[in-house]
Amino acid sequence: MNKLHNTLLITGGTGSFGNAVLNRFLDDPFFAEIRIFSRDEKKQDDMRHRLNSPKVKFYIGDVRDKRSVDGAMAGVDYIFHAAALKQVPSCEFFPIQAVRTNVFGTENVIDSAIQHGVKNVVVLSTDKAAYPINAMGISKAMMEKVAIAKGRALGSDAGTTICCTRYGNVMASRGSVIPLWVEQMSHGKDITVTDPNMTRFMMTLEDAVDLVLYAFKNGINGDLFVQKAPAATLATLATALKELYKSDANVRTIGTRHGEKLYETLVTREEMAKSIDMGNYYRIPCDARDLNYDKYFVEGQEEVSLIEDYHSHNTHRLDVEGMKELLLKLPEVRADVLEH
Repeated sequence: MNKLHNTLLITGGTGSFGNAVLNRFLDDPFFAEIRIFSRDEKKQDDMRHRLNSPKVKFYIGDVRDKRSVDGAMAGVDYIFHAAALKQVPSCEFFPIQAVRTNVFGTENVIDSAIQHGVKNVVVLSTDKAAYPINAMGISKAMMEKVAIAKGRALGSDAGTTICCTRYGNVMASRGSVIPLWVEQMSHGKDITVTDPNMTRFMMTLEDAVDLVLYAFKNGINGDLFVQKAPAATLATLATALKELYKSDANVRTIGTRHGEKLYETLVTREEMAKSIDMGNYYRIPCDARDLNYDKYFVEGQEEVSLIEDYHSHNTHRLDVEGMKELLLKLPEVRADVLEH
């Protein structure tokens, strides 16, 4: 990333991540043009009027339709592939829709990028892809496999580099519990918690953008990058929000939803065995083995049995004060708290 006047394409660009990227790069000369590709014309129209920037171009299309992807791809240098079905319950009820968007849609984006000579593609994944138990996580795990296999096939000297990033809970993103709980508190309702002992990694949108940029700058084909992150129980998160908003709302446990885990894994133990500690990040290179698996019946990896995966129960655990400090990094929470 050293030449100015590049073109960036963000698939699913009207979502929380796309907005965070625009906030970061709208006034940065490195990108002369930023293209927003999504199927939601209302969100695009809202974004167009809010930004009113000639630098941002809008493309209506769906990653499931490669022709629409090709139409947005000409002249693109970098891609953030954020388009996905992300809601656990809806993917449980409509799993084939998750496959069509998250797996086949990703293949369309990558194939188009290679054909158009794009320099870098970063595919955004989720902690739910590690040891997946729900349809969303399974489709994202397959998405990672598709991206990594494409990158491995291209090799290290290719003109296009394909990497993945995997991150946990992005706080206050669309569909997450923080905006829901804030709304519940503001209307005098109970805060509904699935399981107070459930832990989740806590990241800001800025952290997510930093992770993708790190992958752009440091990745080679087939790499997977994970940012180390703190975690908190849902009980701690609820208490921190109540204290910040000076709310006396009751916290009510409603039980675990479809396909939810008690804790999330960011790096499996199999991945930890080959991961490279980069300080704030783990870099997990792709498996370089060929299809000759015969030798692996007699040669295993003993160290894998001794390694623990990196999950939200064994990472740094935030207390209420630490959680409040992190919450105050969110512009919407900070604005609400200052108003009060």
